[in-house]
Amino acid sequence: MVQEIIIVFIFLLAAGYLLRMGYKSFFSKEAGCAKGCGGACSTIDLAKIQREIEAKQATR
Repeated sequence: MVQEIIIVFIFLLAAGYLLRMGYKSFFSKEAGCAKGCGGACSTIDLAKIQREIEAKQATR
């Protein structure tokens, strides 16, 4: 009986965490992604990638 209560509690915590992450990813007023690291994860700078590739090729 005690084990079942613990399992249900852990399940509810995990479900709450997933719901919170989903809510933050769709309705957050903050910039960035739901991870909360503050970085711009979703922006890809193709020009920077091209410069890095060219720099690596130039050093060979």
